[in-house]
Amino acid sequence: MEKLMLLGDEALAQGALDAGISGFYGYPGTPSTEIIEYVQGSKQAIENKIHRTWSSNEKTAMETALGMSYNGLRTMVTMKHVGLNVAADPFMNSAITGSNGGMLVAVADDPSMHSSQNEQDSRNYGNFALIPVLEPSNQQECYDMAFYGFELSEKYHIPVMIRLTTRLSHSRSGVKRRAVLPQNKLKQPDDFLRFMLLPAIARKRYKKLLEAQPDFLLEAVNSPFNSYTLEAEDYSRGIITTGLAYNYLLEAFDGGPIPYPVLKLCQYPLPVDPIHELYDKCESLLIFEEGMPVVEGIIRGGYFKGSKPIHGRLDGTLDRDGELNPNKVAVALGLKVKPGKDVPEIVVARPPALCVGCPHADSFIALNKAVEEYGRGHVFSDIGCYTLGFMPPYNTINSCVDMGASITMAKGAADSGLFPAIAVIGDSTFSHSGMTGLLDCIYDKANVVIVILDNSTTGMTGGQDYTALGKLEEICLGLGVEKEHIRTFYPFVKNHEEMTRIYKEEIAYEGVSVVIPRRECVQTMKRRNKKEAGK
Repeated sequence: MEKLMLLGDEALAQGALDAGISGFYGYPGTPSTEIIEYVQGSKQAIENKIHRTWSSNEKTAMETALGMSYNGLRTMVTMKHVGLNVAADPFMNSAITGSNGGMLVAVADDPSMHSSQNEQDSRNYGNFALIPVLEPSNQQECYDMAFYGFELSEKYHIPVMIRLTTRLSHSRSGVKRRAVLPQNKLKQPDDFLRFMLLPAIARKRYKKLLEAQPDFLLEAVNSPFNSYTLEAEDYSRGIITTGLAYNYLLEAFDGGPIPYPVLKLCQYPLPVDPIHELYDKCESLLIFEEGMPVVEGIIRGGYFKGSKPIHGRLDGTLDRDGELNPNKVAVALGLKVKPGKDVPEIVVARPPALCVGCPHADSFIALNKAVEEYGRGHVFSDIGCYTLGFMPPYNTINSCVDMGASITMAKGAADSGLFPAIAVIGDSTFSHSGMTGLLDCIYDKANVVIVILDNSTTGMTGGQDYTALGKLEEICLGLGVEKEHIRTFYPFVKNHEEMTRIYKEEIAYEGVSVVIPRRECVQTMKRRNKKEAGK
């Protein structure tokens, strides 16, 4: 079969396509976005009529994927790590219902928070749900794990998580393809009760999940993605690596022989017996894992009662936060660090900024003018390009917590007596998680102004469509906002006076107001114009 140069995200997507998938569901979130974007541009996916549109949020994506699996087809749901928080309810319950057709939950974690609010490690969710977790160490394993994951899922009728991290998701390598499998035929579950989680049924389903744990453990022990190199020259330490960290270990030794025994672990639950054997052979253990000290914590937490030292993130051998890299691994091993080249002085560090011509800039300038008399601390924001409104020269917004929190935080602040209380949220984020918060405001007759910045795309992640596109006024009206207090304008410097006036009028109104500044994202406009010019 042909060999392709693919990102880790793209390799997983191509593997799923070749393994006979019927549907991808997800919400864009770096570093997972390229999985579905790759499929949306795939001729193979188009010809085979693979479902590949974006969902409103990760929860709806997870539930829809479970519905496709219910009907016997192979499906994948994609998200970044904080998106799994949104999908946690159906994710946890899907471990109890199980799956019918193969179901993969692809989660891309973001150590070092390159574009995220936290560093959470999704393996914790996998352990919590008691489902198998796969963690590829390279792009070829991303591809191969799609086949393996679907087979494992269908063998045990259980969703399987595939955990990626930023560097793997966004780096390229050669990937060798396999023969393409056909899609599954429609087949409803043999036991319809499994998806009915009434307490009497759920208790039985949970017992079955617990009974399957030894099988999941045996699969991990015998996994083709785990390797146990226990014979070595030096037993002063044993090394355990997981996923991408294995590559850093190889690089620290320049690809040459490693003198210590090494366990490479890429499938969970944690295969304890090989670790016990390694522990017994060696004077100490050194654990390299990308993300939180999940494996280290499990080992320290009761499996190993001896006095031999266990080193990793928890004892300070490695930094507790941030990504691993070959130099950090080398330092932990006592090896020579490879110095990098100095950054030339002509390269000046600069903070991120809104694009030149961004419509949000004009919206922020007018909003600043409208709230000038009240001082700072009145504008709550959300996650998207507009979060850069916190930076100079705007200094407009004061919060960024999670998707949709701008509206609910503004409501809480208004409930406590803050005036004015203003929420700034993007159009895609409003579609994702803003509507329920707006409904709370309407129900409670909260004195808030909600600004929905409509640039007609999901801008932060590259310009994807979203489910409320072109429907914002109708949605707000349908939820109960009074028509005369749904205001729109075209954010542009020449309209500054009009924009400021509208903001001030809605601040003065005692009740729920929605202001929608609407102008297309400059980046999607450039791409559209270029595409139209090339026709």
